[in-house]
Amino acid sequence: MMSNLSFRNRKGFTLIELLVVISIIAILVVVGLVSFTDAQRKAKNSAKISDLKALQSAYEQYYATNDLVYTSVSNCSPMEGADSGIDKTNHTGFVKNCTTTSYCVCVKLDNGQGNSSSAATDCSGMGTVGGYQCIKNLQ
Repeated sequence: MMSNLSFRNRKGFTLIELLVVISIIAILVVVGLVSFTDAQRKAKNSAKISDLKALQSAYEQYYATNDLVYTSVSNCSPMEGADSGIDKTNHTGFVKNCTTTSYCVCVKLDNGQGNSSSAATDCSGMGTVGGYQCIKNLQ
């Protein structure tokens, strides 16, 4: 008889309490993963946009210091090299077109909140919110 009483007086968690705690932890993990994935996507897009702005700045500086012409290298070929500064492995949808009078470079964004609806090499889609971020000559 005494052994049954001591068993009933033990403190502990019931199966229901444990299941509730495990469920709450699982929900918090899922919410955390979704937030982390969204933050990762935003960071990637910010890096893409930053790369494009740096590229645009370089082209405009070249234009200003070289008799008002853009680089004469045909079709942006310096961007293909390892030293271009553009990580094309992470920048899907990389489209470019460069001449001595103009340039257009577009990158596909992950969230569809770019400044262009298409990656046309003439930047014709700029001005319409879409899945691409594009830059073009300012002059």
